[in-house]
Amino acid sequence: MEPVIQLEKLTKRYGSRRGIVDLSLEVYPGEVLGYLGPNGAGKSTTIRLLLDMIRPSGGRARVLGLDPRADAVALHRRVGYLAGDFVVHKRQSVRECLSFLSGLRGGVPAARIDELAQRLDLDLSARIKSLSKGNRQKVGLVQAFMHQPELFILDEPTSGLDPLVQQTFLDLVREARAAGQTVLMSSHIMSEVEAVADRVAIIRDGRLVAVSGMAELRSRTALTVQVEIEFTTAPNANRFAVLEGVTDVTVEGCTLRCRAQGSPDALIKLAAEHTVRRIRAVEPDLEDLFLGYYSSEEKARVA
Repeated sequence: MEPVIQLEKLTKRYGSRRGIVDLSLEVYPGEVLGYLGPNGAGKSTTIRLLLDMIRPSGGRARVLGLDPRADAVALHRRVGYLAGDFVVHKRQSVRECLSFLSGLRGGVPAARIDELAQRLDLDLSARIKSLSKGNRQKVGLVQAFMHQPELFILDEPTSGLDPLVQQTFLDLVREARAAGQTVLMSSHIMSEVEAVADRVAIIRDGRLVAVSGMAELRSRTALTVQVEIEFTTAPNANRFAVLEGVTDVTVEGCTLRCRAQGSPDALIKLAAEHTVRRIRAVEPDLEDLFLGYYSSEEKARVA
């Protein structure tokens, strides 16, 4: 299967400043790839290179089988792009703006625009200049999705959106994947990436440090679970504190709280010597794994 996006040692330098360095990455048809990294890591630089908004210092990029520089016009017709700083003419109404952008794409059925606006709770009659940051972002989402492109390139797509609209956006991404469309989504909101991504790529200081599926990312990161056990009588904290992999043990009344790394077998067996009323274990979310991976990379680098 030919990749939709193929990067080979892609590099961008801004004089003496680093952009991205030797970035090699492939994104496949029908895949949602979460592109993660802190501010300044190189996420937006990568996206701008994919769309020929800036030119690389080295390496090669192919998008939908095309050269972003030589085939920019043909490529842009097939891509739904949302910039991290979406800006349009402020004097237009939302409908006028979207109709204009629709014309640039060769025409989009008005019913499609109306459907997306309704789902996102966007007032088409409002003037762009009167819109809040969140509502301007909705305009950006409509223009990215309205022509049903083969590839979506979305840079911080939920910036400014309220939680209900964020969920609608995630539904749109799921529908796009189900239709065989491909999504590259740059984000720092870990929960939304975790909800829809098939794989994640982590970039740090302009370099790719990990590309993996969600299950693989979890397995490569030391899995620490926050555990809370409620007994019928107060447990002996010291007995639990000496167990391998168990840390941060505290006891309050009949409730024991701790962190368990690796297999919880010893913890469960010791707890079974008591009468347990309730047990709750919370696995780390993607943000914990992301930060944990960065921490492990930093330790390895220093070592």
